[in-house]
Amino acid sequence: MNQSIRSSVGETCIICEEIKYRGLHLYTEFICLDCEKDMLNTSTDDPKYKYYVQQLRKISLPKMYS
Repeated sequence: MNQSIRSSVGETCIICEEIKYRGLHLYTEFICLDCEKDMLNTSTDDPKYKYYVQQLRKISLPKMYS
């Protein structure tokens, strides 16, 4: 997809499941900048941590063909 088209349409964040315009791609999925920031600042004893781990499990690794 053309970068200019993608940035004007947005993508669905795998964490918050909202359409966002800025973020990063991790394998096959998109994570918005807000969720990335929240995840980086969440300690492992915070209840949100378990939610982030659960959402990140949705990421599927791309298949490697030989």
